[in-house]
Amino acid sequence: MMKKHNNWQRWVASAALALGLGVTASGALAEDPMKVGFVYVGPVGDYGWSYEHDRARQEVEKHFAGKVKTTYVEKVPEGADAERVIRQLAQQGNDMIFTTSFGFMNPTEKVAKKFPKIFFEHATGYKRSDNMSTYVLRTYEGRYVSGIAAGMMTKTNTIGYIASFPIPEVIRDIDSVYMAAKSVNPDVKIKIMWVSTWYDPVKESEAANALIDQGVDVLIQHTDSPAPLMAAEKRGVKAIGQASDMSKFAPNAHMFSIQDDWAPHYISSIEAVMNGTWKPQDFWGGFAEGMLVVASVNDNLPADVKAKVAEAQAALKAGTLKPFTGPIKDNQGNVVVAAGHTLTDAELAGVNWYIEGIDATIPK
Repeated sequence: MMKKHNNWQRWVASAALALGLGVTASGALAEDPMKVGFVYVGPVGDYGWSYEHDRARQEVEKHFAGKVKTTYVEKVPEGADAERVIRQLAQQGNDMIFTTSFGFMNPTEKVAKKFPKIFFEHATGYKRSDNMSTYVLRTYEGRYVSGIAAGMMTKTNTIGYIASFPIPEVIRDIDSVYMAAKSVNPDVKIKIMWVSTWYDPVKESEAANALIDQGVDVLIQHTDSPAPLMAAEKRGVKAIGQASDMSKFAPNAHMFSIQDDWAPHYISSIEAVMNGTWKPQDFWGGFAEGMLVVASVNDNLPADVKAKVAEAQAALKAGTLKPFTGPIKDNQGNVVVAAGHTLTDAELAGVNWYIEGIDATIPK
């Protein structure tokens, strides 16, 4: 598929040559910057998911040094509003649009069909077309490291998970936390609280306190504000930061954060559009790609916990540890991953079961 932006540059260069005008060393009279739009589900100041996407956007502008101009729209609800925002970005002449939340999938697909010359990439979804790709982090790798630390640090043998929405990404991450915790602490239990939001500091704080009241002494979150860390600090329990480095919000409670770094993928995708090699794909990035980082490990963590965290991270990065390798049973006793089989990316994208030992049901 030929890039509209490149076509425009070639036309300008040809016209310049025909008119006998001077051209730059690159062959173009003047090279307009490529325009790239971003759509965020939360505010850029959430200190979580959207914060890290926007930090990566800024890295894009820095990397391309004037060759790329970006815009973003924050706090976009998943649904009809998202379709309107994405369409507006397309009508504004963006060459490429990144939509960064699962609920943007169908709106992105609809707009992509209407603007076949624009390149779209959607985070965490599964629908693709000639001009629409998907990309996702292997967040379950970060959750596995988190589960190791949680299982070793809990004194009550009860860890807590603040969950956003019951989509495969969240469900498989809960599974990953629990299987890791169980590998170092056979007696560990996990309590899950669903808050039906990606970002709501009040709800997140209430969920954290409710879990602590139930005996949880290590918190893990799949939401985007630092409120759970702050609750943990106040209540004297431990917690792990989500998406960005949240250490400053809980100097004692913060064990470490699993930080997302989207910049490598954004830079690579934009370069592919520029040089005409972009093609639709389902991209997954994790520790090996430098897109997940264990950030700000607290000095107050015991040495054996630090060592085990580093060991798990290294094994995940090297590919010698693959969490979703069978045999695995769900919490109903069914074999969901056969012995010796490792879930493919496509299978990971469809995980809709809790592993054996999780005493809970998935909301409908």
